[in-house]
Amino acid sequence: MNKRKFSKEEISWILYDVANSAFTMILTATIPIYFRSLATASGITEAHATSIWGTTTSGALLILACLSPVLGALADYQNMKKKIFSYFLTLGIISGLVLIFAPNWITFLICIVLTRLGYAACNIFYDAMLIDVTPNERMDYISSMGFAWGYIGSCIPFLAGILLILLTPFGLNTVSATKLSFFITMVWWFVLTIPLLKNVKQTHYLRPKKRVVSHSFRRLGVTFIKLRRNKKLLFYILGYFFYIDGVYTIISMATTYGGEVGIDSTQMILALLVTQVVAFPFSILSAVFSKKFGTMRVLKTYIILYMGICAFGYGLDTALEFWILAFMVGMCQGGIQALSRSQFGRMIPKKESSEYFGFFDIFGKFADFLGPLIISICAFFLHSSKYGVLSLVVLFLIGFCFLCKAEKLIKEENREDF
Repeated sequence: MNKRKFSKEEISWILYDVANSAFTMILTATIPIYFRSLATASGITEAHATSIWGTTTSGALLILACLSPVLGALADYQNMKKKIFSYFLTLGIISGLVLIFAPNWITFLICIVLTRLGYAACNIFYDAMLIDVTPNERMDYISSMGFAWGYIGSCIPFLAGILLILLTPFGLNTVSATKLSFFITMVWWFVLTIPLLKNVKQTHYLRPKKRVVSHSFRRLGVTFIKLRRNKKLLFYILGYFFYIDGVYTIISMATTYGGEVGIDSTQMILALLVTQVVAFPFSILSAVFSKKFGTMRVLKTYIILYMGICAFGYGLDTALEFWILAFMVGMCQGGIQALSRSQFGRMIPKKESSEYFGFFDIFGKFADFLGPLIISICAFFLHSSKYGVLSLVVLFLIGFCFLCKAEKLIKEENREDF
């Protein structure tokens, strides 16, 4: 089944991962570095810049976490999923373009919050569209291909931006070249989203209601009760909350942490580029592994590998070690995200996919709120983020335990069905 040709809808869905992953690249690499330069130029220390960045990131994601289930519930109605997606796409891209004109680090930070809100909200509906573009048996494969091509495709605008920053052609200086790289990324994001807006249709939906907002809130209460009663889904999403916390924190805080321990900015950016390239084949391999060994078993393996990454990151203090860390992260990050998404997609009611992915997202966003906050607290009080990096091991361990509980219940249910 996996070997058949991609449908037009599947290709369009995969292309959006290529589109928005370009923003993820600059959010991970150049944006934190640029912010740190603005902040330190205003007299803020490196450690406090790390704390401000982490706290603001947490705040932005906390806002979206509170909105996610409501937005998801609204999007489940006929023709609403893509409409709400378009609104947040506009917010993300316009706010990203305004970054170019931000005069100081405070204005820059406000723009980042708005851009990140738009980007993260779009991902709720994008993830939920997976069930509209492909059947259950292809979800691991298509989800993995999205992450794989997203990683490798995002390197194109990122490389263009890095070359501009390093070479400063056309009379540009470093600051103007960095701003031009932001512009290129926003254009890339918009252009490669057009196929999804054109070709992907909402095939699973609820019929419109007269009082759609109040009805959505009532549905949220019912869904929450369903989640409490569905132990396998509850344990799975709780496990996801803890282990994805560590994954997202490592992604969002990598360059900030690297800068704090003294890694050269150019070395960090090139190492992160290697992460993207390594993630391409390993994301595709994750679908192969899941088919051979089972999705839950592969997810648990990734969690164990991430525990090793955290332990390694704790002692990191050289550029070579940062390169090794980047390679290790590249092996794991695409696979664990892709398989988490597809496994959840198979476990939920199709007509309420956006609402359930809204709950899925709230767990993910609260996790992404908690991780950077831990790093920020360690940076502020202990004057080093390495203790925060090490503490992520505990989160991965808790996630592993919940995943084991979910896997056990799934196996028991399958035996009963048989």
